[in-house]
Amino acid sequence: MKTHDTPFNSDAPVAGDIAIVGQSVCVPGANSATEFWNNLKNGIESITVLDEQALLDAGERAQTLADPNYVPSAALLQGFDQFDADFFGFSPKEAAILDPQHRKFLEVAWSAMEDAGHPPESINGPIGVYAGCGMGSYFYFNICSNPKLVDDVGMFLLRHTGNDKDFLSTRVSHVFDLHGPSINMQTACSTSLVAVHYACKALRERECDMALAGGVTIELPQGRGYLFKENEILSPDGHCHAFDHRAQGTVFGSGAGAVVLRRLEDAIADGDHIWAVIKGSAVNNDGAAKAGYLAPSVDGQSAAVRMALQAADVAADTVDYVECHGTGTYLGDPIEVSALTEAYRDSTSDVGYCSIGSVKTNIGHLDTAAGVAGLVKTSLALHHKQIPASLNYEAPNPAIDFDDSPFRVNNTLRDWTSHKGPRRAGINALGVGGTNAHMVIEEAPKREASEESDFP
Repeated sequence: MKTHDTPFNSDAPVAGDIAIVGQSVCVPGANSATEFWNNLKNGIESITVLDEQALLDAGERAQTLADPNYVPSAALLQGFDQFDADFFGFSPKEAAILDPQHRKFLEVAWSAMEDAGHPPESINGPIGVYAGCGMGSYFYFNICSNPKLVDDVGMFLLRHTGNDKDFLSTRVSHVFDLHGPSINMQTACSTSLVAVHYACKALRERECDMALAGGVTIELPQGRGYLFKENEILSPDGHCHAFDHRAQGTVFGSGAGAVVLRRLEDAIADGDHIWAVIKGSAVNNDGAAKAGYLAPSVDGQSAAVRMALQAADVAADTVDYVECHGTGTYLGDPIEVSALTEAYRDSTSDVGYCSIGSVKTNIGHLDTAAGVAGLVKTSLALHHKQIPASLNYEAPNPAIDFDDSPFRVNNTLRDWTSHKGPRRAGINALGVGGTNAHMVIEEAPKREASEESDFP
């Protein structure tokens, strides 16, 4: 735990605090953080209902469309098949071999560094990369199905050229000539928030002086719906109803996101724009004390939240908002709220003061990129001092005891008025297999007008 007496917004940053100085996303409905925020504040849902001809054109079979359980909805990623190969130093052939997930993460990594005002040459010390991506279906469907390409290049080189999960972060380090730790993370749906956690750790331990962290998932083929099956994770109506009485599942989508991190004292010294400050975080695993390998755990999740609050040296009653994992499943949402409640009840008996929401109601479940999407949403909310609505909510899931909890679902856009102290938030990310991550962030410290940049 940090020990300090430094008041909020003082000139002296707290040792161990990490500044988010740059961020970039490419998610359904938005190709930038600015577009993302506009969609969030306007309550726009970017899950598309596809017409029959579009589905057929995307390769869906007519007999599949005729199935009564077929849901013609998808969280599509615009421009997933576009890439400026020349800008990143690739030949057309090299770019065609590269998995779209690797291409898109290169783009958001560079955009995040531009947003930070820190191209690699502006940092004297090493720059680290911590990231993860989804299953590499492009390799099997688009590379292995091209026998001439396989013969020309060779299967070993094709796999290692940029199609395997092992090479996402090191590709970024190579293209941008970065010399800090370059670590590929894989913890399923919690991957990208776990990546941010370890990037912060590397900065605190001075293994690097700036870090890129995030994740990407691009589902292929794009433009198709899915078959709903009872008691599985997919939604029967093509919407994610997080915490709602209609919650029956989620919609998977594609997207990418990256944040640029620096030690807070370095960011302040260099006059960087600061979107938000990471106070502390924690990662753990549920272990075996749950119904099965795929099941979530109240005990595991609550322990991660407790550890993150302790690492941040933050009291639970000073947290105004939690960006939940919030997949909109009937059993998963109650377990998550119960875990949060257990952790918060260690230090507060207050009821209904802390808002919760889920970005999955806007853009679907981005799998390995879900955590960074929630982090960017929350840092934008802190910056704009508004909490966006969690969509598709009309009445609580009856399995969630909101009346006796600190939490309430934030289903309308509202100004962010702090409950107690500075504006603070938590971000929750839960991975299939039990790896939980929780992070506590805070609004940027106030500085003199001459020190602040004019960011939208």
